[in-house]
Amino acid sequence: MKNPADDVDAPRVHTEEVHPLTRDEARRFLKVVRGDRLEALYVVALHTGLRQGELLALRWEDVDIEEKTLIVRRTITKDGGKLLIGPTKTAKGRRMVKLTRDAAEALREHLTRQLEEIDGLGDYYQPGSLVFATTKGTLLNPSNLRKRSFAPLLARADLPHQTFHQLRHTPATILLFKNVNPKIVSEMLGHANIAITLDTYSHVLPNMQDSAVAAMEEAFA
Repeated sequence: MKNPADDVDAPRVHTEEVHPLTRDEARRFLKVVRGDRLEALYVVALHTGLRQGELLALRWEDVDIEEKTLIVRRTITKDGGKLLIGPTKTAKGRRMVKLTRDAAEALREHLTRQLEEIDGLGDYYQPGSLVFATTKGTLLNPSNLRKRSFAPLLARADLPHQTFHQLRHTPATILLFKNVNPKIVSEMLGHANIAITLDTYSHVLPNMQDSAVAAMEEAFA
């Protein structure tokens, strides 16, 4: 008897091209964004690996600066060309992320700047509690962000053209090179399963294997 499953293709893990910033390039980029209106967005991106849509959908109710945590609940979606804020695509996408001291401090300074903008615009500021918004408080268009903010900052840092998504790959690669457990990295990134993490960052695995061999040699020396 023929098994109907024989005609079904098994799901494939998509492997995208990964070109993260090196640690030196990331430091150079962060130096250039210092003082920029959206400095905190780039600091949080490079320190947490959040997706662009997750960053732009963040609300202040999702952030606890004192506890150095944020909760990813939403992302940006498109409906007929219209930008909307909706829930994350998967359950694993909804997650709590710990913040570094630098990321928390950047958000604190960003909040101070934003409150000054709100005070200046008064009733003209659109309420919505978005962490990263336009000067009027409205949703930032991802395409405009890349063209009008991200690309010019890369140029100022003398860095090659990058997609915004490479900022997500940068902390993931750094952590794996530092031998942080891939399961932890996977959870931080909100991957549906660890297989996606391992497949995406397979270029890091040889380094991890070298470290494993060195650890075993030390253990039995």
